[in-house]
Amino acid sequence: MALHKGPEKPDERPASVNPFFGEANPVGGMTQAPPKHHLPDSPLPPMTAYQLVHDELMLDGNSRLNLATFVTTWMEPQAGVLMAECRDKNMIDKDEYPRTAELERRCVAMLADLWNAPDPAAAVGCSTTGSSEACMLAGMALKRRWSKRNPKPGARPNLVMGINVQVCWDKFCNFWEVEPRLVPMEGDRFHLDPQAAAELCDENTIGVVGILGSTFDGSYEPIADLCAALDALQERTGLDVPVHVDGASGAMIAPFLDQDLVWDFRLPRVASINTSGHKYGLVYPGVGWALWRDKEALPEELVFRVNYLGGDMPTFALNFSRPGAQVVAQYYTFLRLGREGYRAVQQTTRDVAVQLAERVEALGDFRLLTRGEELPVFAFTTAPGVESYDVFDVSRRMRECGWLLPAYTFPPNREDLSVLRIVCRNGFSTDLADLFVEDLGRLLPELRRQRHPFTSDRGAATGFHH
Repeated sequence: MALHKGPEKPDERPASVNPFFGEANPVGGMTQAPPKHHLPDSPLPPMTAYQLVHDELMLDGNSRLNLATFVTTWMEPQAGVLMAECRDKNMIDKDEYPRTAELERRCVAMLADLWNAPDPAAAVGCSTTGSSEACMLAGMALKRRWSKRNPKPGARPNLVMGINVQVCWDKFCNFWEVEPRLVPMEGDRFHLDPQAAAELCDENTIGVVGILGSTFDGSYEPIADLCAALDALQERTGLDVPVHVDGASGAMIAPFLDQDLVWDFRLPRVASINTSGHKYGLVYPGVGWALWRDKEALPEELVFRVNYLGGDMPTFALNFSRPGAQVVAQYYTFLRLGREGYRAVQQTTRDVAVQLAERVEALGDFRLLTRGEELPVFAFTTAPGVESYDVFDVSRRMRECGWLLPAYTFPPNREDLSVLRIVCRNGFSTDLADLFVEDLGRLLPELRRQRHPFTSDRGAATGFHH
């Protein structure tokens, strides 16, 4: 005969259905928050430490839905495996990791060939942590070459560029005490004007920076026209001003999609080029590349040689120790895709950008500034007559749907212009573009019903990533 069993006593209750999150123990459970401003007194079990960090990172935005960043957010699983296998290799230890060093050398040779160096075997270059470091190195080489040409004491060097340059060039001028001479935006010209740039040059100009793919709107600057304007300047004045091409994004787009565009080492005035392997080079961050057309363009005294790691090694970088995994991943991607593979990937990305721009324009509330026909990037603003909301409202509301859509104002002389910008990358598929347009279309009726833009929210909504 079964006896009726009464309620269990408190000390007889079964264990939690989720003991990991419900268990407190002296070693470190999940029932108490860890200290945030000092080291914990005792170690935590590996799984507990992992779960704490993992759970906090869930509050980050989804990188695949980040339409602000140019940085690669998707790679093939095999690339991830290779990177994991190389994460313990220090890129500077070329004598200890000779094959990793060889892969770096091959990448430099491949880029020299891709960018039409007169003699790819004579081109010199190196990997960096990204385009910012690469730009610093290129700027240093320009300044050193200028100082050799102009030994006048007290002369102040200057660098000419469009006001749309990436912030790393402002840093370079600040850190290395170079006067920035900026060509402003005018009207519907949102990047450098070649003739205006030439007019800013003098005997103390170390070089002119041309941007192959402006981060403000995705447009290419006219590098060939810039070189032609500087050629004419040299004929008139004798000034021989070199050009550096900041191809952070475009140097990995134009060679595959715009082969008739002359912007690279085919132009004798182009002394150096940089790119971001972790942008349209299709590698996870962070890796960049800096190349010079020949040894004369990179002063030898800037190259340091060390032997205490086991062999004589030249090094030219602002960093010393850094991971080799991204360099290996770059070589994998070059090998995996080849020219045809890169062309297919970049063309698909551009097609998505162009089609998405057309669909945004078709909504009727927006005016396109660019259409994704150069970089797979386009910028747009609210159409004339739209007064109930502004681009900052759009950015804020789209964030509620998970989309990170940057809104920002342009620099002088177009501070009056506020825009949204969409960066299309490998992995941003037509399906995701469909979802974006659906979410944007669903929000527009609510935005149209606003009485006025919520301008007080601009600081929180603005996002601009170079």
